[in-house]
Amino acid sequence: MGTVWRVRCAVPAAFDPEALRAAIVRRLAGLVAEMSHWQPDSRLSRFNRAPAGRWMKLPRDFATVIAAGLDIAARSGGAFDPAIGRLVDLWGFGPRPHARVPTDAQIAAGLAVSGWQRLAFDRAAGWLRQPGGVALDLSGIAKGYAVDAVARLLTGHGIAHALVEIGGECLGMGVRPDLDPWWVDIETPPDAGIAPLRVALHGLAVATSGDYVRGHHTLDPRTGHPARAVTSLSVLHPSAMIADAWASALTVLGPQAGAALATREGLAVRCVSRSGEGVREWLSPALAAMLA
Repeated sequence: MGTVWRVRCAVPAAFDPEALRAAIVRRLAGLVAEMSHWQPDSRLSRFNRAPAGRWMKLPRDFATVIAAGLDIAARSGGAFDPAIGRLVDLWGFGPRPHARVPTDAQIAAGLAVSGWQRLAFDRAAGWLRQPGGVALDLSGIAKGYAVDAVARLLTGHGIAHALVEIGGECLGMGVRPDLDPWWVDIETPPDAGIAPLRVALHGLAVATSGDYVRGHHTLDPRTGHPARAVTSLSVLHPSAMIADAWASALTVLGPQAGAALATREGLAVRCVSRSGEGVREWLSPALAAMLA
């Protein structure tokens, strides 16, 4: 996934952390082998190369991510889209980075072979159809799913108190050994001039999208161009996968449309945006109620 993972957990004194570490590494390696667009032999890469009309049986993890991605694509009006790999490659945001800005003709051609609505997915059986030319890119949702998967693995090992983090996406379970919750500072642009926001991740995950760290790297699937209106947007949700995908979708939609959709969906969201009037912070009704 091109990033690092960390787990902090409370365990008995006789617990073997190395065995747990090995189990986490195996779990993450399995997810990468399924859904990485950086590995040419991953299941996702093989789907992207498949001929038109080919149906592929997806493993359970892959199928779960696709189902959630297609659901949020529909609910966001395509602001989140798991089928924009061609556009991601055009902009150099994928496994072959470059700084060239694609031409309008190249973007139009990329849009023509992209889009979640071109996919046919048999949810009950887990089969996904390649319509021809579609390239999946799950970087806006698979990392969150990996956080959830590691949390479930910890639970299976009898660990009820932990903080899991992969590339900035976090999920907290239980409490710390000192009985405090797992406090996490929501990412705040350092020059925004707004107060930091600290939240207790007790059965909650947080995912953040935006441009203040990596620049304008979140593509609007509807236009094929990077989204530029949001500086930082964080979503809190019991599932890191859902928080991850909604953070991408709401960043694409921008402050006004994103706020309307977050309110409609009952999502806990903090959005920081910039305009000619300066920096604006918006908290969704759901997040404001949580903080109260």
